[in-house]
Amino acid sequence: MIIKNIEAKIRLATWVAFGSFITSIILCVVCSSYAYRQVTDARKSIYILNNNIPLQATQTNMQMNRPAEYRADIDLFHSLFFSLTPDDKFIEYQLKKAMYLVDQSGVDQYDNLKENGYFNSVLSSSSVITLQTDSVSLDIGKHYFRYYGRLKIDRRSSTVVRSLITEGYLKDIPRSDNNPHGVLITNWKTLENKDLENVQKNTF
Repeated sequence: MIIKNIEAKIRLATWVAFGSFITSIILCVVCSSYAYRQVTDARKSIYILNNNIPLQATQTNMQMNRPAEYRADIDLFHSLFFSLTPDDKFIEYQLKKAMYLVDQSGVDQYDNLKENGYFNSVLSSSSVITLQTDSVSLDIGKHYFRYYGRLKIDRRSSTVVRSLITEGYLKDIPRSDNNPHGVLITNWKTLENKDLENVQKNTF
């Protein structure tokens, strides 16, 4: 009888030990999973500083702001690429900044315009070119965009207004000083660039 009681206590102790072991494993898995989710959520958020002075902790989910950043990046690129003045240093500065925001497709368009004498014509005609953005259409799932804008070309002899439509794709890249939004425009091409108005100026 004493031996049976001892065996029963041993079995009970074994089951208690085994149950404690399994419970510990489950708790470790749950805690690790929770900690991983917390770290992942934290990495998706950014903290705002005011003049490098930490304020009360405020977090913003980056994915919520991404469409606005995409539109800002697209608008900035087109403004840099198309808004020009008759100043060769300014043109070089604008296009150098624009090239940080686009892949080889943008370089190809720049080279084509340069070979066709477009930038020289801006200088020789003293043209001031300004771009007004009408809208930017985004397909977030495909990372595709279509840009709609109007170019105003103010020359000595005339003022021309053109419609501008371009399209391309967006690629997320690490942020940098030259690309603060962390967005690279790819496969960019112009779909339309045609005259809407051509108003002659009085030359006397």
